[in-house]
Amino acid sequence: MTNQQLDQLSINTIRTLSIDAVQQAKSGHPGTPMALAPLVYTIWNHVLRFDPEDPIWPNRDRFVLSNGHASMLLWSVLHLTGTKAVNADYERLGQPSVSLDDIRRFRQLDSKAPGHPEYHWVSGVETTSGPLGQGVATSVGMAIGQKWLASRYNQPGFDIFDYHIYAVCGDGCMMEGISAEAASLAGHLGLDNLCWVYDNNHITIEGNTRIAFTEDIAARFLGYGWNVLRVGDANDIDRIEHALEVFRQTKDRPTFIILDSHIGYGSPHKQDTPEAHGEPLGDEEIRLTKRSYGWPEDAKFLVPDGVREHFAAGVGARGVEARRKWTDLFAAYAVKHPKLATEIDLMQRRELPVEWDRNLPVFAVDQKGVAGREASGKVLNALAQNIPWLLGGSADLGPSNKTTLTYEGAGDFQADSPGGKNLHFGIREHAMAAVVNGLALTKLRAFGATFFIFSDYARPAIRLSALMEIPSIFVFTHDAMGDGEDGPTHQPVEQLLSLRAIPGLVTLRPGDANEVVEAYRYIMQLRHQPAVLALSRQPLPTLDRNRYAPASGVARGAYILADAPDGNPEVILIASGSEVSLAVQAHDKLLAEGIRARVVSMPSWDIFDHQTQQYRDRVLPPNVKARVAIEQASTLGWERYVGQDGHVIGMRTFGASAPLKELQKKFGFEPDRVVEVVRELLEKNVQRST
Repeated sequence: MTNQQLDQLSINTIRTLSIDAVQQAKSGHPGTPMALAPLVYTIWNHVLRFDPEDPIWPNRDRFVLSNGHASMLLWSVLHLTGTKAVNADYERLGQPSVSLDDIRRFRQLDSKAPGHPEYHWVSGVETTSGPLGQGVATSVGMAIGQKWLASRYNQPGFDIFDYHIYAVCGDGCMMEGISAEAASLAGHLGLDNLCWVYDNNHITIEGNTRIAFTEDIAARFLGYGWNVLRVGDANDIDRIEHALEVFRQTKDRPTFIILDSHIGYGSPHKQDTPEAHGEPLGDEEIRLTKRSYGWPEDAKFLVPDGVREHFAAGVGARGVEARRKWTDLFAAYAVKHPKLATEIDLMQRRELPVEWDRNLPVFAVDQKGVAGREASGKVLNALAQNIPWLLGGSADLGPSNKTTLTYEGAGDFQADSPGGKNLHFGIREHAMAAVVNGLALTKLRAFGATFFIFSDYARPAIRLSALMEIPSIFVFTHDAMGDGEDGPTHQPVEQLLSLRAIPGLVTLRPGDANEVVEAYRYIMQLRHQPAVLALSRQPLPTLDRNRYAPASGVARGAYILADAPDGNPEVILIASGSEVSLAVQAHDKLLAEGIRARVVSMPSWDIFDHQTQQYRDRVLPPNVKARVAIEQASTLGWERYVGQDGHVIGMRTFGASAPLKELQKKFGFEPDRVVEVVRELLEKNVQRST
């Protein structure tokens, strides 16, 4: 059999595996895998530098399937290439990443062939995709990461990082706003290591794209500063390969390849229809389709002889040789540049350098205090000097978020200075969060920042960071009503609760400058969890830790900050962020009245909920029913800590435009109001007991 015949046989194997898997699952999208099989085959078997034996080899090319509904494309090639599984400790295992049995159980419980690509679940998946546009936006972060790695670690004679990123996308990705933000940023940065291939098939779920999407996509990407190419036939693997070669030769610009395709193959009435996009073909259509491929019509999940061997001779042999050369190169590099090699090794394992937390600031007692954002800026500058691969930036709010790295040599990441550690995302919160994920997937420690209210714009990527179990960092300032006069459009109310609701996401709202330090100390040690920091705009009193408990209690999520003199409280005040100092003031007033009060600082529900029951009961004794939670955010959810007999001083409406002190008075965030609520609770308890 000729190579050309093997190429076509391999392409049709991808197609028929996809058809059979969708049909057996009675769920999925067969049309796009059928149409894009030649493209994905060409990328993987003719172009991609990827070793199936070691799918986390640091200098591999990255493949991102942004139109994740076509996941059978990925499951097919991962199976046919024999890609090996890797566990969470980055140890390669012997079993296949995706078995034929997984494909038979496509979209079924515990199959390694789920409905959309999942990074943490299947080795060989570079990012979780599915929400359209997220994959291509994340690929921009991967491209930035490669540029930064090359700038820091490549040395004369040692090109340690020179890989490329290939992302496949469709009409849905192009319509979603996040792709526009990401493409604009990529063009500005001249990311010539990045190639997007756009499946131009004119079909979405509702029908032909002309009902909603008629823009000149080529002109759009030319306007972004991309190199735009066109391949008029999605079945022409020679032209596809040529376009990909042009991409690799193009400098100073990312490449956008428009691939004209027809969705679905088989009987003509099924081509370019929504039905071929979003539902199984049915038995009769499958027979017609397989007949058109010259395929045994009744065969299911067939992998013909020679196909696996053809992939082994292509991507397999190429990947093994590329990795061997790189491994030899890295061994020599480690001798000549041992410090840099150690950094790379630590980074790949998501570990930290020795003394990574040295010189972290310690804030002195100060009644006037320090804003959470100011403390954060000082901590970030210390950490970034200790951890070379910590970098990040803000969505055009660096001076306000205080996330700018100001130490000598930090620099700005730009097209002509790819070693800079300050990223400028522009006003692109959607793309910023996805880019941060892409950087984290590159094994860098990255942060993105904006006002807390705009976490709503970043939410899809934040959710995906939790789903992927990667340690992305999101720094949000202006966490409550501290920006007063800006009014309710800039005053977050429901954002804290909504982020706390995301499984696996660590959300921290520290109460003073030293809690900010400890929050970062906790976050930096995370390997498989993303984190959100909600920080104040206004100064918060820096508490006297000789009088109150040490801020290291942040690592337990909640801790007893101030207690009743005998350690036996009759009321517990629970607070986070700017309301911690308010609770302390109320505590002092209550003690003066002879009321035994305890203050619990609770910067993180999630961390606290993961403590032992014994610890949680020590902080919040079950027998103390009088509890008051205080937080400038939605009251929803606090009932889990205050119980039926407690009370929440929080926000049940949106905020208002006014100076902060007036807002605090209007919404009850004053010591006297807290004391009043405590008296009412204790009186009710007395009445109940009698």
